[in-house]
Amino acid sequence: MADDRGVSTSSKLGPQALADRYIALWTEPGEQARRAAIHELWAPGGVHVLLPPAEVVRVAAELGFGSPVFEARGHAAIETRVRRSYERFVATGEFTFRTRGTAVRLGPVVKFEWSTVRVADGEVAGGGLEVLLLDGNDAISRDTMFPG
Repeated sequence: MADDRGVSTSSKLGPQALADRYIALWTEPGEQARRAAIHELWAPGGVHVLLPPAEVVRVAAELGFGSPVFEARGHAAIETRVRRSYERFVATGEFTFRTRGTAVRLGPVVKFEWSTVRVADGEVAGGGLEVLLLDGNDAISRDTMFPG
């Protein structure tokens, strides 16, 4: 989080609180609240990196490409990424996201797992692993998402 000088204050968050705040961002219905949370959690030049679905990786390999990676760099691109994920999964009322297990921190790295949960019955429909690299102000400089 940032204080009135724009300096990150997220160092006050333990790893589980950071993971919970991160997941809450992806389920936040308010555009302004999502934008504020992105500015609080990510460094200005931070990047969200997503390992593409297996089908995309397979097609890329068939075309002679190495393993593709999807990136959203900077607050505006991350905001677009989060908004589109929200619109596709959460706004429909079909799914929500939740942290799973306990987040851990080792130096500047925070690791946690998350689940995609069906709202109607609470069944887990998917999930993944998140690895966050924090900068010297404890803002996210690199967010690597491994769905699956």
